[in-house]
Formats: sequence, C-alpha cells, structure tokens
Amino acid sequence: MTGLLYISVRKTFGPTVALESLDLDVREGELISLLGPSGCGKTTALRIAAGFEFADSGAVTVGGADITRKPAHKRNMGMVFQSYSLFPNLSVNMNVDFGLRTRKIAAPERRKRVADMLELVQLGGMGERYPHQLSGGQQQRVALARALAIRPSVLLLDEPLSALDAKVRLALRDEIRRIQTELGITTLLVTHDQEEALGIADRVGVMSSGRLEQLAAPSEIYSRPASAFVARFVGSMNELAGTVRGPDAVDVGGQTIMTPSALTRNTGDSVVFLGRPEDVAVRDSDQPGLAGTVTATTFQGASTVVGVRLDVLDTLIHAHLNSSTASHLRAGQRVSVEIDGARAVLESAGAASPVPVDALA
Repeated sequence: MTGLLYISVRKTFGPTVALESLDLDVREGELISLLGPSGCGKTTALRIAAGFEFADSGAVTVGGADITRKPAHKRNMGMVFQSYSLFPNLSVNMNVDFGLRTRKIAAPERRKRVADMLELVQLGGMGERYPHQLSGGQQQRVALARALAIRPSVLLLDEPLSALDAKVRLALRDEIRRIQTELGITTLLVTHDQEEALGIADRVGVMSSGRLEQLAAPSEIYSRPASAFVARFVGSMNELAGTVRGPDAVDVGGQTIMTPSALTRNTGDSVVFLGRPEDVAVRDSDQPGLAGTVTATTFQGASTVVGVRLDVLDTLIHAHLNSSTASHLRAGQRVSVEIDGARAVLESAGAASPVPVDALA
C-alpha cells in the first residue's frame, strides 16, 4: 500500500460475486480509469470507495486512514455522476455552494470558493442561471465544480461523459484532465469508453468478472495486454489459428511469425494468434506472405481500414494502413499479407475468453 487511495475488498450480492479480491492502489495526484464491460465490477468498486456500498471483507483507506465503515458524507470525497444530479430549483451558485453550506463553512469563504470553482470550469458569470438554462456539457461542469468545491481528498467520476454528444464529450474530457492535473487531485474514473479511458488516465485498470485483469499505463495496456481478454476488449484484434513451432515462433497458415508470446508455450501447441490490425502489412501479390483477396477498404481520413480474406485459413482479417499507402487497393484485388508478431498475444485453442455481448452497453 503506497498510494493515497487504497481499495482491497471483496463484495457479493447474494450468490453473485461482484468483486473478487480487488486490490487497487491509487497514487497521490494520479488519475486511474477503471474500464470494462457491464457487470465487471467497476461501478461497485467506485461505490465502495464512495461509501454508497460496503464491502463484505477487506478495507478502504485514504492517506493511511481506514474509512471502510465510514458513511459517504464523512469520507470527504467529491462525486460526479453520469446524470449530473443537479438540484433543478437551485441556481448554479447555490448548487456549487450546497456541499459547502452543509459543512458549515463561513459565507465569505463559500462565496470565494464558488466563484473560484466556476472560473476553473469556465462558467464564470453564469452563477445566477438554473440547470434548465444550461447545455448538458455546462451542467456537467457545474457538477464537477460542486464536487471540487469541498476540496475532496479524492475525486470519483462515474461515467461522467456518457450522456453527452461526441464533440462535447471530447472537449469536456480534456477539461477534466486539465483541471485534475492543475489541482493535482487523486481521481478514480469509471467508464466503458475505451477512448476516454486511454486518453485521460495515467493508468488504466481493465476489469472482468470482478477481477482486475491488468493495471498499467494506457500504452502498455494497448501494446502489451496481460491477457487475451484485455487484448480483445481494448482496441480490435485479428484472430488466427496457429501452431507453436519453437520458443519464439508460431506457424500461421504455413507462414512462420516470430513472436515473444511463444516463449510461454510448448512446441506443437495449438493456439489462437491475436494481433493488432496496425501490425498487418498489405503488399503486392508477388511478395512473400499470406495470400488473400481485398474484400473492402474503408477510408477514415489519415488511415484506411483494409479487409483481406486469407486463402489458406479462409479468415477475414483487417489492416489499419496509412491512407496514402492504401490508396491503390481495391475490393477484389489479390494481395500478400505479412503480420508482425512482436505485440501478439497467444491463447490456447478452445479456451477463448470472448468479450461479453454487452461490453459496450
């Protein structure tokens, strides 16, 4: 235990295990995002941290102080919900002031903090407005200002951007990161949005079935997933049947792909080879590699997604290519595919751990 916020708990709801020995250490000033499909336990973890739920066993500490059984209103935590949760009959000023008033802070200090927080979230001059006079993004800024006004030890964010449209979500995501960095406040964010988690957090915790599968920097989560579940859940993956041919090699469709992942496997093992679309190169048909036919190209600005159906495996894979590189490719064109296995993940054949259907719900 080295961080400001430490959660080491187990939680069940009847026969259902919501959290199985969660062990999460959030460093001071750090923003950690918990990412995972619906039902993975991420929201339960946040609610236990906030004091809205109590763990069956284990402990929650802040700065070394045990708050496991403290009620929510005595934990000094700021909470921002998905649904804004503003008081519709109170002005912006009064909404932000609410937590300060309940803590019996003197009026002059309250007025100063409210003004400072509204400036911080770029809503200065809007204090006399009411929630119905604000956009969704502005209402969430008010909710953030209210959470920060009490000067919490920890800021908890429960899918705070999911109710907003894409453009506003992106802008507010950057604002939350700016404010969190500026204040240096320890923050725990729960989201099912991969782009949000990877784009805002210092570290990302990927959860599945009540367990923390991996906790690491966003780049490591993406490039070096600790399990097949993490590999499948974060980003997209091509999946190909293969056979281990040595300590660092896998045979896929008659082609040898060098991959460090084979070090943990035995020669002759049947595996599923999981590789990122960015690690697929599409070349002219007379070049070495796996032969196939282009099925479609999807232009996405700087990059183009190219679908290729491989001959030998009759499997559709995708390549993410620079658009200038892919400009000559057309559906029906014969090509050769080469796959870089440096970042690949291997899974025992027949032991698939698919992402749940409601993973993005």
